[in-house]
Amino acid sequence: MYFSSDNAGMAHPAILQAILDANTGYAMPYGKDEIMEGVRESMRSLFEAPEAAVYLVATGTAANSLSLATLAEPWQTVYCSPVAHIQEDECNAPEFYMGAGKLTPIGQGDKITPDDLAAVLEGGPRRDVHAAQPGPLSITQATEKGRLYSVDEVTDLASMAHDCGLPVHMDGARFANAIAALNVSPADMTWRAGVDVLSFGGTKNGCVGVEAVVLFDPELAWEFELRRKRGAHLFSKHRYLSAQMQAYLADDLWLDMAGAANANLQMLADGMREIGVQFLEEPEANILFAYLPRAMHARLQAAGARYYVSSASSSDPAEPVLARFVCDWSLPTAEIDHFLNVAAG
Repeated sequence: MYFSSDNAGMAHPAILQAILDANTGYAMPYGKDEIMEGVRESMRSLFEAPEAAVYLVATGTAANSLSLATLAEPWQTVYCSPVAHIQEDECNAPEFYMGAGKLTPIGQGDKITPDDLAAVLEGGPRRDVHAAQPGPLSITQATEKGRLYSVDEVTDLASMAHDCGLPVHMDGARFANAIAALNVSPADMTWRAGVDVLSFGGTKNGCVGVEAVVLFDPELAWEFELRRKRGAHLFSKHRYLSAQMQAYLADDLWLDMAGAANANLQMLADGMREIGVQFLEEPEANILFAYLPRAMHARLQAAGARYYVSSASSSDPAEPVLARFVCDWSLPTAEIDHFLNVAAG
């Protein structure tokens, strides 16, 4: 009963087989392998963006940090949610790769609203030489709370940013879950809505370790290449990254796995509702925050359930425990059933 993180889930057999298949003979290093050529074409086709530049790195932190460094000058700030991964979970890596640029959290929740952005862009701090200058907007899809931006919401935010001359980055560590849930095209969710650079996740969704950076403006490509090399994220035996992404994209495996993860979460959520568990937000992808009665939490922990507890510990038996649950593609439904049976008592 493992609901702590989709990072803890298994890699898909097709991904592992692709790595084995790539482990034959010799291949050009540093992203010049033949597999990578196919990956570029597949990504351009997927996003309906024939001029897009596509690069691979091994971690989401690298994808986000190098993307933002390419978009931002050192004297600029990146606007993001206060719970964005780049703000809370990347150990100042974006600031490091940006050359000491900073992050400015805006709003109060996981989703940035037009009002949040307008307050910063129109009535925010001074813009003289003594202040950090406005820089990219970074939005997370799906968010850290498991919620989704609609295409219209992304479009509105991107339009506001572009009107001020600011580029837009999307942290898509769970982009697949968002696309599977919303049933929209990757193109509509990204460049058509105004996104300039996408971090396209694979690791949380069945890969061993690979993320793509999609630059919809090819003029950014050379700077990204230099930053990737200087930042020590250009793999020499790159074909093993390429092989993962090739298998991930083939026959929409990325969407199938994301759909399975979302379905597992919905099964969990439906069962929790039936036994009266309250949610922090209605789940929309593969993440759920729920308030567990302490007696229920104790039963689940004793039975071996694993999930992230985000509320402070307390001895008050009446105080509920706020816990995060994440489902991945490989979670057996029998484990969800077992969890719900234990939870119900």
